[in-house]
Amino acid sequence: MSEWVVLLHVAVSFWFVAGLLGRNVTMARARSANDLSTLVELVDLSGRFERLMVIPGSFAVVVAGLLAAWAEGQPLAGADDWWLLTSLILFVGLGVLVPTVFLPRGKVFEGALADARQRGEVTPELCAALRDPAVRNARAAEIVVVAIVVALMVTKPF
Repeated sequence: MSEWVVLLHVAVSFWFVAGLLGRNVTMARARSANDLSTLVELVDLSGRFERLMVIPGSFAVVVAGLLAAWAEGQPLAGADDWWLLTSLILFVGLGVLVPTVFLPRGKVFEGALADARQRGEVTPELCAALRDPAVRNARAAEIVVVAIVVALMVTKPF
């Protein structure tokens, strides 16, 4: 039975990572779009990745991971078993980015997008919001932390 729970955790992890990559690739393309309708379509697609894969996947991967650990009899921490707790802290720590970066900067982006739609052109404010360094750094941190967590899950180094 435990192997099925682990398989579920792995499948949910693939779903979550695919959503991250889809969202990031789509937004990268949106940043280079010169046509407002193309940019809006790409932003909408990115939002679908976010709503259907990233947000629910971020919760599901933690729940499935904890269920897999329990099913395998794996403690969160032990004498030489700190990889699981380290992974959990790193992943859950990403949640801090939501209220500190993603929500406030998202409101700025939404305002710039609404203004650009009203004006019918890609505005300098929209370009600036698309290239916000705080969001770029937070998205890079997401990818780095997820890569570290995957490496810890596979290698179980400590």
